[in-house]
Amino acid sequence: MAEEEGYLALSGERITLQRLHHSASCREFQVRCPRLQLRSLSAVTCSVWLVAYGLFVLSQNSAVLSAAIFVTLIGLLVYLHFVKIDQESLLIVGSLGIQMTSSYASGKESTTFIEISQVKDVVINEAIYMQKVIYYLCILLQDPVEPHVVSEVVPLFQSSKPRLDCLVQVYKSCQEILEQRKTY
Repeated sequence: MAEEEGYLALSGERITLQRLHHSASCREFQVRCPRLQLRSLSAVTCSVWLVAYGLFVLSQNSAVLSAAIFVTLIGLLVYLHFVKIDQESLLIVGSLGIQMTSSYASGKESTTFIEISQVKDVVINEAIYMQKVIYYLCILLQDPVEPHVVSEVVPLFQSSKPRLDCLVQVYKSCQEILEQRKTY
C-alpha cells in the first residue's frame, strides 16, 4: 500500500513523501526533491559563457572559450554526480535494521545500513540555524559497551530537509515499528 503526500522543505520547495507499507514491521519512506530545472541550468551556463566571451574579446585568446566550455561541462557532471540528490529513502525493518539511500541526479546511489541492535531510538531533534529553529529526524545509536549511552546521532533526510509536519509522519511510523521490537 503506497500513500503519497506533498509537503514543503525548509527552503520552501515542494517535496513529496511516499509511504510504502510493506508489512506490519516493514515500512519505507521516500522523499523526492524537485528535479533540476532547465531554466536555472541554462542561466548558469549562459552566464559563464558570456563572461568567457567577454574575456575572449579583451584577450583575443581562444583558449578562454575552450576553458569555459570545459569547466562548465565538468562542473555540471560533478554537480549531478556528487551534489544534486533527487530522492532520499528510509527503509525500516523491525527485525533487521534501517537502510538509508540517497539517489543522485546522475543515477548514482549511496546506501547506509544500521543494524536494529545498534538503534537506541529515532527522534525529532531541533537545532538553531540562521536565527531559525529547524527540526530534523535522527537515529540515536547506542554504545555497544554501555547500552544506555548514545554513541552517535545519525541525521536523516539531510538533502531534502523536510519540515516538521512531514517528519512527524515518518517519526510515528518508525516508533510503531520500534515499539513492536521492544515487545518481542
